[in-house]
Amino acid sequence: MAYARVALIGLGLIASSISHGIRRAGLPTVVTGYARTEATREEARRLGLGEIHDTAAGAARDADLVILCVPVGAMAAVMAEIAPVLKPGATLSDVGSVKGSVIAAVGPLVPEGVHFVPGHPLAGTEHSGPSAGFAALYDNRWIILTPPAGSDPNAVAELEGFWNALGANVEVMDAEHHDLVLAVTSHVPHLIAYTMVGVADDLSRVTESEVIKYSAAGFRDFTRIAASDPTMWRDVFLNNKEATLDILGRFTEELFALQRAIRLGDGAHLHAYFTRTRAIRRGIIDAGQDTAAPDFGRGVSPVPAE
Repeated sequence: MAYARVALIGLGLIASSISHGIRRAGLPTVVTGYARTEATREEARRLGLGEIHDTAAGAARDADLVILCVPVGAMAAVMAEIAPVLKPGATLSDVGSVKGSVIAAVGPLVPEGVHFVPGHPLAGTEHSGPSAGFAALYDNRWIILTPPAGSDPNAVAELEGFWNALGANVEVMDAEHHDLVLAVTSHVPHLIAYTMVGVADDLSRVTESEVIKYSAAGFRDFTRIAASDPTMWRDVFLNNKEATLDILGRFTEELFALQRAIRLGDGAHLHAYFTRTRAIRRGIIDAGQDTAAPDFGRGVSPVPAE
């Protein structure tokens, strides 16, 4: 059974894609929404994302499902505002990239009778804002739900069904395990990308024009990742310290081993290492989470006619 009323608190890429996905799926659902700035609210209204309210409480009132789509660091304040209007029996979820800190910050504020089922869509682009959303964002992507102990299984199942209707696969796991997995697959890779782009910027012997003009695929892909929303990623690292530092330590050990192999001319070690990591890339493609198309599936700009 579909939720009759879904409230999206925060109207960026993730929320706008949820709204488009609801419409594409033909769900009999009224979508309401709220964003912090008037400019974003007006943009959401122009895009027809739903009934856009001027307060978070106004959007959340009478909703059957409320999804917090704001940066992790802002969730507690938003939750304090909407808690008094959440109706008994409603489900509260979120889309934060970190789950342990969200549960710690939001959980104590959840009114009795409201089902709290934290979630994390493993989907996105480097773009942000309401206009960045599109209905197919969640197709064959994974949504991880981390319901606290004692959660109502019916509420969890209903939320699973909602995400399935938007084209997503759903996995349920413990919040602590989620944060460790995401440190490996997302958080540390983003930190490395930010660092590599920063290193290039700091190299005075390479001019800015050369960095831009001669960006081969590797550096270009780093810049794509590093273009992600800075507020969101600041909050991710501040709220997933332990897992991120753990994986960074392991990364440093691997990096030292590669440095040693390069210094000693150990080609066998390098070849074996790159062969193993290449197989991981193949596994991602085989799982349908990326494409083997040339240029990683990016569209190629046509060459202008002379």
